[in-house]
Amino acid sequence: MKNIRIIIPFVAGIVVILLLFWAMKSFLNPTQKTEKSDYYILTNQISKMNKMVVLEQNMSSMQKTKMGYEVFGKEVSSNSIITYTKTTAQVSYDLNKMKMEVDSVNKKLIIKELPDADIRITPSVEIQTLDDSFFNRISEKDIKNVTQKAKEAATKSVNQNQLRTEGREQLMENLNNIFVLAKALNYKIEDQTGKLGILGL
Repeated sequence: MKNIRIIIPFVAGIVVILLLFWAMKSFLNPTQKTEKSDYYILTNQISKMNKMVVLEQNMSSMQKTKMGYEVFGKEVSSNSIITYTKTTAQVSYDLNKMKMEVDSVNKKLIIKELPDADIRITPSVEIQTLDDSFFNRISEKDIKNVTQKAKEAATKSVNQNQLRTEGREQLMENLNNIFVLAKALNYKIEDQTGKLGILGL
């Protein structure tokens, strides 16, 4: 009996020590990783736009850029980067800047001012092939320089004058469809801008 009385407290002590050891280990070495992120909305503004996109042009191109080192006029090391560029060009008009006046007495719809075209060119560059060399490493600066030049080349390849002309023609066609209701009500379209002549109004 004496042995049992001695053993029970001894075993209980060992259990308590093990429990304390396990608790300390779990506290110092957590098995589950936690992550907390704080998200703050700084601005939240919605703007209503009254824009008419009249024309969109999509283009794609590839560009190979070769870089190397020369010693005494002879190339000893070279590498190259091939880029693929997708370019979207849009012509739009802000109809909020279009000024019209309705003369209900003389049944006239007077066009006083038309908005100017807004041309937006958006090039997107992807690296297709990167041929690196042990002696002539391609740096991050090289890649940034090549992609920037690819964007500039893509922007220059867009014929903005042609886009502006075709965009204006499409705007006139769209406006003609808008003016159908006015014509149906026997209103005369009076152009004070001098730019609607192609409609034969």
